[in-house]
Amino acid sequence: MLKKLSSLTLKVNAPETLSAFYRDIMGMHPMHSGLGFANAGAKLCFKSCARASAYQPGPTDRYWKIAITLPDLNLAVAWLRQHNVEVSDPHQFRDIARMSHLRDPEGHVIELIQHQFEDTQPRKRGNPDLPLGGGAKIGLITLRTTDIDAELAHYQTLGMKYLSRQALTDIGFDLYFLACTDEVQPDPDVNAVDNREWLWQRPYTVLEFQHLLNTPGVQMPNADAPGYVGMEFARADGSLHRER
Repeated sequence: MLKKLSSLTLKVNAPETLSAFYRDIMGMHPMHSGLGFANAGAKLCFKSCARASAYQPGPTDRYWKIAITLPDLNLAVAWLRQHNVEVSDPHQFRDIARMSHLRDPEGHVIELIQHQFEDTQPRKRGNPDLPLGGGAKIGLITLRTTDIDAELAHYQTLGMKYLSRQALTDIGFDLYFLACTDEVQPDPDVNAVDNREWLWQRPYTVLEFQHLLNTPGVQMPNADAPGYVGMEFARADGSLHRER
């Protein structure tokens, strides 16, 4: 059985330059051939791609983004702008999350998600002297699929728990969330809004699927091009399990 979602690997053009961005701007730390925050979340690993070319993310790519969850989105956005990083204004997106978006220097999408909704009294405020206001982690790794039933069956067989479903059918997709955990969400109904703020505060990295409703399939990058390589999960016996 899987114990934790431990890493995400991307092929990139300039691993050292990109690592410096995640270290110096985003506040990640070197750890075991990757970068991550000082907590139990997954780490981010970069491999040099065989053919230098611009990364061009598409709406049907298997890989979409990482989401960094944190206590104070205003401080995170202010920190990034102080360091000349372009980032969208914080906003409450429906009853999903308070969020902002940016791209790293090679074009990978990064979502910032506040632990709590816009109208919720914060339990913990950030520190303006720390990168992103402190308290950040890789909260989500997001993949796309057109067969959510197969994904749910596969990952639950591996021992992951189905925690939340968030319907956005009117804009062409729904979101599904699984994690390596025995925790019980606040409401047993995976569709419940009450589970969402709880989800953004988990100490581990959650696997998110964007289920595309009007698309025939998703695509992987060419073998020698920049993009998604895969994920690693740690098993209870210490071995690693790889997924794409």
